[in-house]
Amino acid sequence: MHLPDGEPRFGPWLVRRIDDILRGLLRDVGGDVIGDVLGDVVGDVLGDVLDAATGGPPILAVDGRSGSGKTTVAERIAARVPGAAIVHTDDIAWYHAMFDWSSLITEGVLAPLRRGAGIAFRPPEWDERGRPGAVTVPAGCALVVVEGVGIGRRDLAAFFDALVWVQADRAVAWARGLARDGGSAEQAAFWHEWEAEERPFLAVERPWERADLIVDGAPDLPHDPATELVVAAHTA
Repeated sequence: MHLPDGEPRFGPWLVRRIDDILRGLLRDVGGDVIGDVLGDVVGDVLGDVLDAATGGPPILAVDGRSGSGKTTVAERIAARVPGAAIVHTDDIAWYHAMFDWSSLITEGVLAPLRRGAGIAFRPPEWDERGRPGAVTVPAGCALVVVEGVGIGRRDLAAFFDALVWVQADRAVAWARGLARDGGSAEQAAFWHEWEAEERPFLAVERPWERADLIVDGAPDLPHDPATELVVAAHTA
């Protein structure tokens, strides 16, 4: 497995139920009662209990290199919690900057969520370029999963209840990402440009060192993708 910039190869890998993973990650959010409820109760009561305990939803960060499988992992986690929402850093960073978006996501998304408010955030570039819609999370949301390269950065750590790092072989991630984006020469050039900023950024930030959970983004172990993830037995 090719892992640049000092990222260690995690493992051994094992299959775990997503409900059990969430119970463990969020056990300290509002006390042990949250961990007992999470994963066992499916329905609106989950959101009610979490909001009552914290004043806002639990917020999970899902980080990893481009093409590692972050979006898929975020979607699988969110699918297990009725009323969960996903925020993509790509929407915040759109036509703004590859990694210089901390203030945007703090002011427009994370700080309001921590206050228990719903959001309908339009980054400045959305207005300038006429992009419709907004980054939305309704008030009373049961869980927010924020995914994207760099979301596990140090200056945002205080906003998150847990950090997930998605690991994948760099060549596999590269090939998968290019195929997803169309595989054109222009896309390949953009990936080179992106990696020229991503690699030094991650080499400095090293979010895998602070991760509460490591997920295999290209797993070989048989598992049920709807209910299970392949995770490292140890985070360090």
